[in-house]
Amino acid sequence: MLEKLNVIKQRFDEVSDLIIQPDIISDQKRYIALNKEYKDLKKLVDKREDYKRLLDRISEAEEIIADGSDEEMLEMAKMQYDEAKEQLPVLEEKIRYMLIPKDPEDSKNAVMELRAGTGGDEASIFAGDLFRMYSKYCESKGWKVDVVDFNEGTNGGYKEIQFEVTGEDVYGTLKFEAGVHRVQRVPQTETQGRVHTSAATVMVFPEAEEFDVEIDPKDVRIDFFCSSGPGGQSVNTTYSAVRLTHIPTGLVAQCQDQKSQHKNKEKAFRVLRSRLYDLELEKRQAEDAEKRGSMVSSGDRSAKIRTYNYPQGRVTDHRIGLTLYDLQNIINGDIQRIIDELMLVENTEKLKASDELI
Repeated sequence: MLEKLNVIKQRFDEVSDLIIQPDIISDQKRYIALNKEYKDLKKLVDKREDYKRLLDRISEAEEIIADGSDEEMLEMAKMQYDEAKEQLPVLEEKIRYMLIPKDPEDSKNAVMELRAGTGGDEASIFAGDLFRMYSKYCESKGWKVDVVDFNEGTNGGYKEIQFEVTGEDVYGTLKFEAGVHRVQRVPQTETQGRVHTSAATVMVFPEAEEFDVEIDPKDVRIDFFCSSGPGGQSVNTTYSAVRLTHIPTGLVAQCQDQKSQHKNKEKAFRVLRSRLYDLELEKRQAEDAEKRGSMVSSGDRSAKIRTYNYPQGRVTDHRIGLTLYDLQNIINGDIQRIIDELMLVENTEKLKASDELI
């Protein structure tokens, strides 16, 4: 393990020198990539120092025990040896997980899209509940949520809503939420008190940088229209809302959240880039999942991943068979435990795959 960590330290030193070179600083794409690599390597280099200190303590204790001339020191050395030997496998396990190759997409910001599925008005209300859940979760992580576009439901909630999330390692965390979410509860509109099942689809795209996807302006049709959402006097009076249609793929991105046409156009182009980028990513994810037999990220957007059962206060994630009887807190944004379990399963799968390659 120390050999692997020494190679990482060597690369860390190289990257440390590179990011202060003027030609690297002037190349934005390369500078951002190297800066990200520096931060990732720094975590491993710090763990290497911890690991070396632990090995030194074991070695030092072994020398004192082998000498055995000083009884008082011998007792302390034995304690030090036992303590360090106990800590070593725990630290090694942490390092093994940190050595799993990271998906370069994970550090990106994300674009999320929630769409009401089967269930009529109740599905729109549920999509609204999910938006609130994710907003509260993002707030707890210190991430910024910025609405791009929405279409409100007739009885509350949203038929669809699209929003950007910016922060640290956003996509790597939220990607586990992609799929069909189901709710089982008595709808507000139901007079008989019967439990209904409704659904909403969650899509999560990594936000693409300009240099990730190049869009030929000739391939995009731009339409301007009047905004239909909240926004004061400018609503329905100025053509501030923007709709982009990517002719080769038929993908559409629109934004009407800002009063400024320019800002809406900028946001819509960010979403369009992310959608195009996601098309390629989806293919890769499906191939990777097939190779690994992954339970977590199958790349199948139509897969039912989670059920929120209100009568029993239960939330079940079907991919890993996890059931938690804490629906109220979860729907209020406390989804970290579910994400942690999904991350653990994915990392275990990746670790197994990397062990098989060695």
